[in-house]
Amino acid sequence: MSEDSGTGNPYGTPTTSGPKPVGRAQGMTNRVVRTLLRVPGLSGVVGKRLATLHVVGRKSGNTYDIPVAYTTHGQTLLIGTALRPWVKNLAPGTPLAITRGGSPERFDPIVYTEADDVLRLFEIIARDNKTNADYNGIGFDAEGNPNKADIYQTWQQGGVVIELRPI
Repeated sequence: MSEDSGTGNPYGTPTTSGPKPVGRAQGMTNRVVRTLLRVPGLSGVVGKRLATLHVVGRKSGNTYDIPVAYTTHGQTLLIGTALRPWVKNLAPGTPLAITRGGSPERFDPIVYTEADDVLRLFEIIARDNKTNADYNGIGFDAEGNPNKADIYQTWQQGGVVIELRPI
């Protein structure tokens, strides 16, 4: 392991520039995805790795429907994302409703922000979902392993992992 002095990355030089920025069309894309995830039959095809989080604002009390990609890991779900404003509304012990093509399910969320946790869990996510890895700026080596320097860079740029435990 060699540190890249330019980035302070203990795993070396990243192979990407980091997570893709949220584009101007993201709001419209989210509306379309939310709609498709509500259509019976179609939601199972469109939403094979997508779910809608129903996040309640801690100040407003409003419910926000956030489409996200997820990875199943044992009994839990893992979501790798940037530290977006909605993530701050997630707290252990405060149930979160999620829809995955059927009735809402309830989960207990844990948000991981420490480097070791984010690296370990984002590696699991990247191995399971290469499209999600690409979106989060994670490349792969010649053997198909997620690039640790890329995952560390994602963490440096605000990447977090949310673990959802069924209630």
